[in-house]
Amino acid sequence: MNTLVIGSQWGDEGKGKVIDFLTETADLVVRSQGGSNAGHTVIANGQKYVLHLVPSGILWDNKVNIIGNGVVINPTSLVEEINYLLDKGVSITPEKLLISDRATICMPYHKMLDELEEDRLGDKKFGSTRQGIAPFYSDKYQKKTVMAGELLHPEYLKSHLADILEWKNLTLDRVYGAKTYTIDEIMAWIDDFGAKIRPYVRDTGAFLRKAQAEGKSILFEAQLGALRDL
Repeated sequence: MNTLVIGSQWGDEGKGKVIDFLTETADLVVRSQGGSNAGHTVIANGQKYVLHLVPSGILWDNKVNIIGNGVVINPTSLVEEINYLLDKGVSITPEKLLISDRATICMPYHKMLDELEEDRLGDKKFGSTRQGIAPFYSDKYQKKTVMAGELLHPEYLKSHLADILEWKNLTLDRVYGAKTYTIDEIMAWIDDFGAKIRPYVRDTGAFLRKAQAEGKSILFEAQLGALRDL
């Protein structure tokens, strides 16, 4: 059985609380969309947990949690969140937390472009969280993003990123007059934060198809309110 929890408004509808309640009867919890710019707050066992990328089911010991292919992953934020949960005594292993190999990566230049555009707009700024989400989605629709699965193939990833970086640096330099990135800088960031999430990356599509065939109960957790997609 599949269950999908979404917010029908602009967000902050209490999805985290509902998902935490429904998780008791689920076998798998899947974060299906969104990024680190918003999240869920859950009170469990007398403790408060603020989650941005990790599914709420992580607070249960016997649930498999998946960060799905529709999620925007900022590796820096994800590593910080994993460490935050570990410090609170939450168990996190590659068997308990899986990352779709088709989820996409928010890069350092996305965050910079977000900040630069907000600064350029001044009083007309739209109130971005400056996490790089808007520039990221623009790139995704132009098919100029990196998938988590590419972390498993570093030589291909470096070549792919070099092509993307040539294009992104033109925008940074000629539109904003800002600092550009070298491929070595980006790869050093990948080697640091990307290496820490690499053990969790796998073909979650095949994993979910197998779970469905076995009759597992799957809970899909949306992050943002549906009206934000309009």
